Amino acid sequence: MFRKVSALVTASMMLIMSFGAISTAGARTKTREVEALRAPLNIAILIQDDLTSQVGNELGVTRDFIRSLPAGSRVMVGYITAGSLQVRQPFTTDLNRAANSLRLPVASTAASSFNPYVEVIEALKKFDSSWKGPNAVLLVSDGLDISRGFDSSSAGQTLDIDRTIKEAKRRNVAVYSFYAPSVGLTSRSFMAASYGQSSLNRVAHETGGAAFFQGLTGFVTFDSYFNRLRAELNRQYATAS
Repeated sequence: MFRKVSALVTASMMLIMSFGAISTAGARTKTREVEALRAPLNIAILIQDDLTSQVGNELGVTRDFIRSLPAGSRVMVGYITAGSLQVRQPFTTDLNRAANSLRLPVASTAASSFNPYVEVIEALKKFDSSWKGPNAVLLVSDGLDISRGFDSSSAGQTLDIDRTIKEAKRRNVAVYSFYAPSVGLTSRSFMAASYGQSSLNRVAHETGGAAFFQGLTGFVTFDSYFNRLRAELNRQYATAS
């Protein structure tokens, strides 16, 4: 049994490495000079409400990112909480209003959704096909889907992950993610954290986005993540142009 679990962890780590080159490439380097976004975009920022309280320390840099977006960008802010999507700010071009709608995560298991991907699908349906510019979701999450139990064989392969990828492709939305542990399993279990990261990587890889994280334990600030997110969004825009 121990060998089987070890093999699963190894396989999951290999999946992370194969899908997540972008995720770890800059983690060991100093923060690069901030790259400005070259064109407006439509972006939904979704935050899982049961993430550890340290995520609250990143509200400032998240607000700065929103306010730095080019004029004409549309932003939605939502929280994934207790099995529902709480939209704090519907899509708006008022960047300051969107930035001010951010709040501290609840950071409690009472807000656990058990599956962030159902709410991601709900958010994807709020994109309008008539809008110009790239479409993106920024998902701040532990990526773990335990809605049907913690099955070691289903990391990155659940029904709702498949549905999320299909819906994102249909609506031409790239999904980006910042990994952060929740107050539940991913803050206590190396295996759960690796499964969550594998899931985030698969969704990002198959929708044209990128997943950002550093290691399986502890917490890393989002400053360098936002710098690399800007670079990836500029790359996507250049490819689409």
